[in-house]
Amino acid sequence: MSKDITIKKGLDIKLKGKAQQKLSIAPRSKLFAIKPAHFHGIIPKVVVKEGDKVKVGDVIFYSKSNEAVKITSPVSGEVKEIIRGAKRVVLTVVIVADGQDVYKEFKVEPVSKQNKEGLIKVLLESGCWPFIKQRPYDIIANPEDNPKSIFISAFATAPLSADFDFVLKGREKEFQTGIEVLTKLTAGKVHLGIAAGCNSFLANIQGAEIHRISGKHPAGNVGVQIAHIDPVNVGERVWTIKPQDVAAIGSLFLTGKMNPGIVVALAGSQVLEPQYYQVSRGSQIEPIIKGKISERKNRVISGNPLTGHLLTKGDYLGYYDDTVTVLPEGDHHEFFGWMPFLGNHKFSMSHTFFSWLNSKKEYDLDTNLNGEERAFVLTGEMEQVFPMDIYPMQLLKAAMANDIEKMENLGIYEVSPEDFALIDFVSSSKIEAQDIIRNGLDLMIKEVG
Repeated sequence: MSKDITIKKGLDIKLKGKAQQKLSIAPRSKLFAIKPAHFHGIIPKVVVKEGDKVKVGDVIFYSKSNEAVKITSPVSGEVKEIIRGAKRVVLTVVIVADGQDVYKEFKVEPVSKQNKEGLIKVLLESGCWPFIKQRPYDIIANPEDNPKSIFISAFATAPLSADFDFVLKGREKEFQTGIEVLTKLTAGKVHLGIAAGCNSFLANIQGAEIHRISGKHPAGNVGVQIAHIDPVNVGERVWTIKPQDVAAIGSLFLTGKMNPGIVVALAGSQVLEPQYYQVSRGSQIEPIIKGKISERKNRVISGNPLTGHLLTKGDYLGYYDDTVTVLPEGDHHEFFGWMPFLGNHKFSMSHTFFSWLNSKKEYDLDTNLNGEERAFVLTGEMEQVFPMDIYPMQLLKAAMANDIEKMENLGIYEVSPEDFALIDFVSSSKIEAQDIIRNGLDLMIKEVG
């Protein structure tokens, strides 16, 4: 039986270039990469050398703070280069791919015959454990913890984000097996959030408590769903995992092999034919977008427009990302751009322009900030789009001041940077709210643990 949840606060940003429900296999990349920066909080200990041969599932590096947490190769081939930065910090491990992948095989038994410890051991050895993150702090979960519940959000509300009903089509068995694994990792419930009108197999998953979610973005954020279903209190742990990663875990226990494949949405107004592509994690971005985007000056983003990160030429797909967004670069100045009668092409949460007259219109927005950072003052904008029982402005100020006690009292344990992405978009102060919250969370990890 499902439970209905309606999120009333938020904002839907309708952008042109939504991926059509068409799936193709992207050309195989010659180069793949693993970046420690994609695994926030991990200080890597690299176990491979340049010239080493690796299979899919071989360990590339592990966490110095917890050696059981391993990051494994998404491709078979040869380690080409280990790129280091200042103080010899590992930035990227580059692998030249073989023509066809060779897989490391893991000994697995039917999920029904395994206990929690046995399942965790396989997840750690295969490199699938990093799919599981924890709240508080939005970092890779500690396998020694006992979470009170596990959350999966299969309801995407961020602009141009992938449609989970489509990307999981044909992977029903893997997803169900993944759910069976997760139910053995917690004494509590596994919660699955789906769209209110979802009629796919997700609505009939066994072993998870189904929640039908409706409302504007960020209703699809797993943090918002946690806050409305099973909030995180001091000293508690809640684990989260993305839908495609659930299917990857299921595939591991069905085949004995790590499945590095992921379906990504190539979307945005600068994509000639927005659609979905089957790729492998860590793939170089060039084969995915080559010949598929316009020739004008663009910004390529790994992830959605609100939370993704910039990709430069020769860069690689983010390990956790299921969307590649291409938008026009906003490196221009618009004369009298603030005037309403010149803003029919602009989107605004307020009535400054005329976007409120047509809620269904899609916009071709660029990355222009339309101004620089300004005074951080009380406007009420943040509260309109923040659907959690938290004062966002006060929490941001506490994080900026490094005030640990106030951050605790104001709910820092319940949030992650993505929950503040809309604030980055609507705030007239132009602050980097996501960065502020990330720094606040890192301080809490250091000082509180």
